[in-house]
Amino acid sequence: MTHNMAQDLEQCALPAALEAMGERWSFLILRGALSGIRHFEEFQSTLGIARNILANRLARLVENGIMLRQPMTCDRRKVEYRLTEKGQDLAPAMIALRQWGEKWGCAPPSCQVLGDARDRQPIRGVVIQAHDGRALELSDLVWVCVDEVTPMTQEPAQAA
Repeated sequence: MTHNMAQDLEQCALPAALEAMGERWSFLILRGALSGIRHFEEFQSTLGIARNILANRLARLVENGIMLRQPMTCDRRKVEYRLTEKGQDLAPAMIALRQWGEKWGCAPPSCQVLGDARDRQPIRGVVIQAHDGRALELSDLVWVCVDEVTPMTQEPAQAA
């Protein structure tokens, strides 16, 4: 099957994903949620974001299925915001962006690094992996049409 690069780029999921997230504040809200923040006031005080902007961004994240707005069980008048599975799936992208920013000096060095809860050691850098667990470089990547992909008969090897 012949493909047109311009047509394939038009069908790329990246623009839609960026539209669903919004802009800077949405990413910072997501960072807060990934760190355990659940309540409007916590987001507002931690991020220093204006209340109207926060309300707008939270509503957008809920509308896009990234966060869930639900009444608290202890006080039904209060609400909390929780990441949906769709929102949790953004963690690798968020971590990759942070690691990129740290590598390229986009901010002063942080006094905290993301670590493994089990042994409290820093996590490895996010890498692109092949189906069998091999780390890939940009030069190793190629766009493959969905109809050309053959199902794998074995599970990928676990990286050590």
